[in-house]
Amino acid sequence: MTNPYEVLGIKENSSKDEIKKAYRELAKKYHPDQFEDNPLKDLAEVKMRELNEAYDSLMKNHGSSNNNGSSYNNNSQSDSGSSSNNDYTNNNVYQSIRMDLNSGNVPSAEQKLTSMNTKTAEWNFLMGMVHLKKGWHDSAYNFISTACTQDPSNMEYRRSFNELNNRNSNYRDNYNGRRGNNSDMGNMCLNLWCADTICECFGGDMISCC
Repeated sequence: MTNPYEVLGIKENSSKDEIKKAYRELAKKYHPDQFEDNPLKDLAEVKMRELNEAYDSLMKNHGSSNNNGSSYNNNSQSDSGSSSNNDYTNNNVYQSIRMDLNSGNVPSAEQKLTSMNTKTAEWNFLMGMVHLKKGWHDSAYNFISTACTQDPSNMEYRRSFNELNNRNSNYRDNYNGRRGNNSDMGNMCLNLWCADTICECFGGDMISCC
């Protein structure tokens, strides 16, 4: 990894407070939320990952506690301890939402998502799965696409996006050329794929070929 001090633009003998200050200033400048509908958004996401890695590395080397070593999140909070606690809470909520989806409790999953303020990649992916379960394919496509943009290295998001993209193409072909029973079959297959994707999140596999 690139020298973390160089990434944050600070001296090698910088204190924890100096590291935090430099990180927060750069994080606010390069956070992807500042680049909505901007062609530089992808570059900002790469820069943000570099800043997170540099900050975590330096704070770990300084022997910081878990509360002091958290990375900047979408809330842009000034206190890193609060960020860590919020990240932990959000992860628990996301796990609960995945369990709801896996058990078919879509209303509960949707309610939990709509009550959250942060729109992370995981949030967009899970909201996409909710919409997919409800048969709202276009909006599901948009949410999962956003998740891939926010976290392009996540293979689960990318795989789901590719599957949905291919199935949407097949659905449009069936709709234009063979309307009728084929559309119902396409919807059934799409719902099965959605259930299989959620199931795999918990180590299962409903459909081995997916």
